Amino acid sequence: MKQTLVLGNIITMDQKRPFARAALVKDGVFAYIGEAEQARKLADADAQVLDYGEHFVYPGFLESHCHGHFAGDRLIGQANLAQVGLTDYDKYREIIKEFIAKNPHRTFYMAAGWVENDEYVTKAYLDGICPDKPLIMQTGGGHSMLLNTKALAWIGIDAAYAKKYGYDMVHVDEKGEPDGYICENPLMDVIAKLPTTVEDGKNYLLAWQDFALSNGYTGVADAGSELFFRDSPRAYWELEKEGKLKLRTYAYLLAPDNVEDPKAEVARIAADRARYGGEYFQVVGVKAFLDGVTEAHTAWQNQDYLDQPGYHGVERFNDHDKMVKLIAEADREGLSVHVHSEGGGATHFMLGCIEDAEKITGDLDQRNVLAHLHFVTDEDVRRMAATGSIPAVAPLWTAEVPGGYDIEVSYVGKELAENSYPIKSFFDAGANVVFHSDYPVSPLMNVKYSIYTAEKRHYPKEVLGGIDKPHNIKEAITREQSLRAMTINVARQWRQEHRIGSIEYGKLANMTVFDCDFLHDDIEKVAQANIIATIVDGEEVYKA
Repeated sequence: MKQTLVLGNIITMDQKRPFARAALVKDGVFAYIGEAEQARKLADADAQVLDYGEHFVYPGFLESHCHGHFAGDRLIGQANLAQVGLTDYDKYREIIKEFIAKNPHRTFYMAAGWVENDEYVTKAYLDGICPDKPLIMQTGGGHSMLLNTKALAWIGIDAAYAKKYGYDMVHVDEKGEPDGYICENPLMDVIAKLPTTVEDGKNYLLAWQDFALSNGYTGVADAGSELFFRDSPRAYWELEKEGKLKLRTYAYLLAPDNVEDPKAEVARIAADRARYGGEYFQVVGVKAFLDGVTEAHTAWQNQDYLDQPGYHGVERFNDHDKMVKLIAEADREGLSVHVHSEGGGATHFMLGCIEDAEKITGDLDQRNVLAHLHFVTDEDVRRMAATGSIPAVAPLWTAEVPGGYDIEVSYVGKELAENSYPIKSFFDAGANVVFHSDYPVSPLMNVKYSIYTAEKRHYPKEVLGGIDKPHNIKEAITREQSLRAMTINVARQWRQEHRIGSIEYGKLANMTVFDCDFLHDDIEKVAQANIIATIVDGEEVYKA
């Protein structure tokens, strides 16, 4: 029996024993948590010792909504434009040109992380960078793309295509020809044509795994695992069979908008759960998009956009009866439904569907997830808790960033903008709140900054040079709430609270070590914290 003795200041997130000085691990599972002297007595003479001194040991951190393949692709397969605060088209041009020069063998090029500014760019901008091969530039939010002329022809986006999808999703010039800018559903046509192999996918997932482990995460939710690569579940499965997968991944497989046959769709996902499921990759639910994002005018709001009277956003999955059936069928299979719900209208719609599904199934513990939650009414905050639904919130998005906030006010009004991104309200209502980063759609996936922004509602000076302002400070939360939202609460989202999320006897020995006491150190020190090690199943998988 393999044993590991872990020593340090252990913050367990177990309410019965919140603090310990030692943990004894046997065959990857916690066998004792308590005092160092007793742990040494219980350990075999040849037990491995991981002595972290006065550093702080936490349960392995968990991410409730991210995109594994897309993250790895962005890390090693794309020109990475995702730099916090970067909205400079001259700089984007330099980054893309450098990537093209380093990868002359590629048949097409992707750049991702683009943040739009007031200047509207078209295919001509990309044609000037790369006129002879397809070049695609995707926004940081992941809901919009710009394509050069070669890419438009390659995908088959022409005037008829634009008319089919509508000019909100395929922008056109004065002649009715696509100008290169697309958003929402047409992105799926682009992604489906990208010539990615399973080996590519595996390489991207390994790069992503290294990134996540080095940032202290031992478990993640892949929200729409096939969203950016159809064979992503197979790539995960092959990596697990090869013994290379260490990052536990809980996947939600993608369902089409207003899916034709919800029962058949759930049956397909349940079959993939059986086909690809293992210890380190498990399918736990269904992913669906209700809407887009406010900055692209595609979030489904409760009211019209101020600058577009008569228009309240894109309703992607808006068939009430089909969503109710999808939720009910998923529940019967032991799966939950995880939705992209950015605007207040989307959230209100989804909670109504959940309420009706509960009447059908009688299950009041479905653990359906609503992610992003930019604007939420007080009524829907209460309904979130009452239905046992899980709000996946992003503290890293809460700061009032100059420019971006002003645009938001012009779209939805000052009152909504000032009260955006509730977090404390969900806790106060009794909901099981979880943090998400949406990485790499957003450029940060970071434990210390999540804790900082959840308390301060603005970034530390290391991010954006401290030029942002506190935003909606009444929604600030405590450090303990933040830690729960990145550990045990996420485990509960996946129905894994009996296995992970806290340092308790019988649970998997997943831990993260930092040089900072996140509960008691000065908040500015929290922003300076350094990761020391990440431990999976009792073994160090990352050491700083």
